[in-house]
Amino acid sequence: MYYKSKGYRIFSIFNHILLILVALSCLLPMLHLLAQSFSSKTAVNGNLVSFWPVDFNIEAYVKTFKNTNFTGSMRISVVRTVLGTLISMFIITTAGYALSKDFRGRNALMWIFIFTMLFSGGLIPSYILVTILGLKDTIWSLVLPGAFGAYNLILIMNFFKTIPKALEEAAFIDGASFFVIFRKIYLPLSLPGLATVGLFIMVGSWNAWFDGILYMSNTTDYPLASFLQTVVVQGSAQSMALSQSEAAALSEQSIKAAQIFISTLPIILVYPFLQKYFVKGIVLGAVKE
Repeated sequence: MYYKSKGYRIFSIFNHILLILVALSCLLPMLHLLAQSFSSKTAVNGNLVSFWPVDFNIEAYVKTFKNTNFTGSMRISVVRTVLGTLISMFIITTAGYALSKDFRGRNALMWIFIFTMLFSGGLIPSYILVTILGLKDTIWSLVLPGAFGAYNLILIMNFFKTIPKALEEAAFIDGASFFVIFRKIYLPLSLPGLATVGLFIMVGSWNAWFDGILYMSNTTDYPLASFLQTVVVQGSAQSMALSQSEAAALSEQSIKAAQIFISTLPIILVYPFLQKYFVKGIVLGAVKE
C-alpha cells in the first residue's frame, strides 16, 4: 500500500465533498420536479412540495400523454435526433478518417474547418439559405444545418490517429480497400470515441430549441425542446390543451414538471448503454513491435 501524505488526504476529502455538492446540485432539482409532477394542485400551489410527492397522483402524466401537442413534438424530436446523429456520424467519421492521413492540401482543409468553429455565416444568411433550398417547415431544416461539427470532427480524427498504422498496412497487404479498412478496423477500434461523440450529437440535437422556432411556421411541427420553450419559458397555457375542468383540477406547474421530466428520460436512459465504451486503451496490445 503506497504512502499518502497529509496534504493528499486533505485534498481527497475536499475533492469528494466538492463532487458530492456538484452531484446534489444536479440531482435535487430533478427530484423536486419529479415530486411536483406527482403532487396535487393544492400542494404545488401552496409550495408544500420539496423532494417527496404530496397527495400522490399521476394525473399530470395522464394529461401530458393525452396532449397531442406534446406527443407530436416528442415524435419529431426522436426522428430529428436519430436522423441527425446518423447523418452527422457518417459525415464526421468519413471526413475524420480521410483527414487522419497525410496528403497534399490537408492542412488547408483543416484550417477551413477550424474557421467554421470561429465564424459562422450569421443567422439571417442561414435562414435565407434554408428557405431558398426549400428546407423550411421540413424535418431537414432541423437536421442538415447542424450535421457537420468541426469540434466533433477533430475529436474523431485524433482518435483515428491513435490506431496503429501497422494494422492498416497489414490489411492493405491482404488486399483490403480503404472502405473495408475503415469499416472493419477503424470503426470497431474507435467505439469509445464514436460513443462519446455520438452522445454529444444526440444531446445537442435533443436539446436544440431555437432552430425549431426559427424554421417551423406551425407550432405543431415544433420539436420537443421548442415546445417546452413555449410552455415553460413563454408560459403558453394553450400548448397544454387544458379544458376549464382540467385547469381547475390540475396545476400547470405539475404538468410542466411532468413534461420536463419526461423530456429528460430518453437521454438519461441512453447513458448506461454508452458508458461501457468510455474506456481508455482499447488498442493497447493490438500490435506487438
